[in-house]
Amino acid sequence: MIYKRFAIELGMGVDLHGEDYTKASVKAVKDAVSRVCLSGLVEVLNLSLDDIRVEVILGIPKGGEIKEEEVRKAIPIGKVEVRVEEGGLKVPGIYVPKFGKTSTIIVVNACVIVKVPG
Repeated sequence: MIYKRFAIELGMGVDLHGEDYTKASVKAVKDAVSRVCLSGLVEVLNLSLDDIRVEVILGIPKGGEIKEEEVRKAIPIGKVEVRVEEGGLKVPGIYVPKFGKTSTIIVVNACVIVKVPG
């Protein structure tokens, strides 16, 4: 079946003290999802939320790894595909032992694309 883009939203997620790429990725996806209301899927297109496909493209700093299943859980509907590309940002912060293990700040960008049968 062919799927067409219905909505695109962008988000940003940050991990300030743990250098946790998955945590920053989940925050980026949730940031994008928090600005989208897809009422047209059910009310206009008469689709089941299970019919939806969601493509998540993450821009993470070079060398970063994520746990894809944790990112998928941040999307509440449809079948989710996660793709990682080099991007994002890795910058020096401040090391505070009580907050985490590192001074590196990780920034991840997310593009969430909702697709519908078409």
